[in-house]
Order: sequence, then structure tokens, then C-alpha cells
Amino acid sequence: MFKFPVSKALMGIALGGVLITTAACAGDELKYGFGVKPTKEQVAGWDIDIRPDGKGLPAGSGGYEEGEELFQDLCAVCHGEFADGGGGRYPPLVGGDPEHLSQEASPGQPEKTIGSYWPYASTVFDYIKRAMPFGNAQSLTDDEVYAITNFLMVENDLHDEDQPMDAKALIAIKMPNEGGFFMDPRPDTKNPHCMKDCYKSVEIKSKATLGVTPTGEDALR
Repeated sequence: MFKFPVSKALMGIALGGVLITTAACAGDELKYGFGVKPTKEQVAGWDIDIRPDGKGLPAGSGGYEEGEELFQDLCAVCHGEFADGGGGRYPPLVGGDPEHLSQEASPGQPEKTIGSYWPYASTVFDYIKRAMPFGNAQSLTDDEVYAITNFLMVENDLHDEDQPMDAKALIAIKMPNEGGFFMDPRPDTKNPHCMKDCYKSVEIKSKATLGVTPTGEDALR
């Protein structure tokens, strides 16, 4: 699989229904005259990504047994009691062959579990923290996320269940399929991102019409 580099200048923050790119802010105003500049607190609430090298991992730790209990309470309903998908429509998180050579259904194709497919251990923490449990995302504490990550890593034979999981332990885990991901070599992915004076030639000639959402009595019709 290919890796796709992403420029931070192209990242955006959605606030109040307005998408604000970091490159569009100039001082305390937006160059285009609409939207609002996010506060430091708002940016901090959005900036929760964990990078492949572990940068962004918070303090805290979690044990295997606590992670197993949390998984059974919060995750097993979708992913199965043993994190094997439970035969349902949700993806299995354990199992598979890191060598991708023994899949009966699709020979030579990887089963996309954590242990046989994912390239970075930090992605497990990142995804759980931002998106799980389903329907109640970002409700877990950092210690709880570490605990569930511990459980999943142990079940994928990537961590010792007697050892707590924390930032240092997570960074030390080498995923079996990391080498299966590499930078996309196609020429159209190598176009340089505009990083300076990108918007001088942009002219906004019109804006979306506001007031199109029915209100009052009109909303009841």
C-alpha cells in the first residue's frame, strides 16, 4: 500500500459550519473576510492526532486485564468477544497472516487486522481515542485507551500482557507489515504544495446565499 504525504498547510478546522484552513489565517482576521479564527483551546481540542513516530501520544498507561474488561464492555458487541469480528459485519482486529500467504478466501491478499496489516502501532491508539467506542467517540480517558490498546496488541502477539502499555512501550512495537507501505512513486503525487503566498491570485466573486434553511412557520410545513 502507498503512503500519501499531507501538507499541514492543507489541513482545516471545521468551526461553526465554516471550514478554516490554517493557511487562510492572517493575524487575527481571515484573508477572505468570513469565518472565525479558532482559539487555542479549540485548536487543542482538534489537534489530537498521533503520528507514526508516536509524537502526540499523551501521558498515561493501561494494563492488559483492564483493557480486556473494557473491550468486553464497549467493543465486543461489534468486534466479537475475541476481537475476531464475531462473524458479523464489523472488521476483525486480531488474526490473519502477516506474510499474507495463507488466506483461503483471497490467496496472497492480507487480512486487514491490526497484527497482519496495520503499519504503525500508534495508529491503534489514535483511532481508538478519536473514533471509539462507536456512537460515543472520544469518551475514553487516555489510560483507558492505553489499556484497550494493550489488550489488542497482546492478542496480536505484539506485546507482553504483563507489561503496562504507555507511550514508550507503544513506540517500541514494530509492526509486521510496516514494510508493506511505501511512498507513492507516481509522478502526480510529487507536485509541491504551495506553502507561501498561495492565495494572492484568488478572487472571491460570490458567496453562498444564506437564509435558505426554513425557520419559524416555514420549518413546520
